[in-house]
Amino acid sequence: MRSFKSIAIFTTFSALFAGPALAAQCGNNASGFNAWKAAFASEAQAAGVGQRGLQALASAQYANGTIQADRNQKSFKYTLDKFMQIRGANTIISQGRKRKGQNAALFNSLEQQYGVPAGVLLAIHGMETGFGGFMGDSAVVSAITTLAYDCRRTDFFVPHAIGALKLVDQGSITSSTKGAKHGELGHTQFLPGNALRYGVDGNGDGRVDLYNRTDAMASTANFLRRKGWKPGQGYQEGQPNFQVIKQWNAATVYQQAIAIMGAKIDG
Repeated sequence: MRSFKSIAIFTTFSALFAGPALAAQCGNNASGFNAWKAAFASEAQAAGVGQRGLQALASAQYANGTIQADRNQKSFKYTLDKFMQIRGANTIISQGRKRKGQNAALFNSLEQQYGVPAGVLLAIHGMETGFGGFMGDSAVVSAITTLAYDCRRTDFFVPHAIGALKLVDQGSITSSTKGAKHGELGHTQFLPGNALRYGVDGNGDGRVDLYNRTDAMASTANFLRRKGWKPGQGYQEGQPNFQVIKQWNAATVYQQAIAIMGAKIDG
C-alpha cells in the first residue's frame, strides 16, 4: 500500500504536468532545479517513465558535489604514466591476475559468449571501483538529474536521466541507490541509460543487478560486444578492438590504460 506521502508527491507532480507541456529549461545553479523537475516530469512520462520513477524524480535533490566534480575533471589532462600511477596500475594488474585465476569458469564463459577476454573486464572493474571496493556515495537519481538539468551537457545526460527513472520503475535501483558523482552505478559504473540498454542477468536469478559482480561483468562484456567487439581480434592501440574500448570512456589515457592493463592481466 502506498503511503499518504507517496500519494501526495505523485498527485502534486501529476498536477504540475497535467496541463500543456512546458519545455524543461536547463540552468547553471540550484535555483531553477525544482522548476526543471516539474517540466521534465512531462518529458519523462512521455518517454514511458511510470509512477515510481516520477516519485524518484520528485524527491531528487540538486547535487552540488556532482557539479563540482563535473567542473574539475582531471583525467583528460594527465599523461599516461601519471594516470597509471594515480590509478594504481600495478595493483590492478596483480589483483586482476589473481581474480582471473579464482574465477576462471566465469571469465571463460563470458569470453565464449561475448568474445571479450578477462583482462579487459578486470582492468575496467579495477579502475572503476577497485573491484567493487567503492561504488560511490552519491545518490544516482539526484546526480544524473542534476547533470540533465545543467546546461553544459543537457542533451547527453537527459537520456541517462530517463534511464535512471526507468530503472527505478523496474526495481533495479531506488531513489536512494548510491553510485559515482556522475550517476554511474554498480561494479563497473554504468551510466543509467547504458545500464538499462546493455544490462544482462549474468547469474540467472531473473533480474539485472549491476551491484552483483556476475551481472556487472556480463553486462560490461555485453556492452563491448554490442559496440562492435570482434572476438579473437587485438585490443591494443591500432588494433580493431581498441576502437570499441573508446566507447567505454572518452579520456585517451583511460582507453590506453584499459588496453595496457588488460594485456598484462591476460598475459
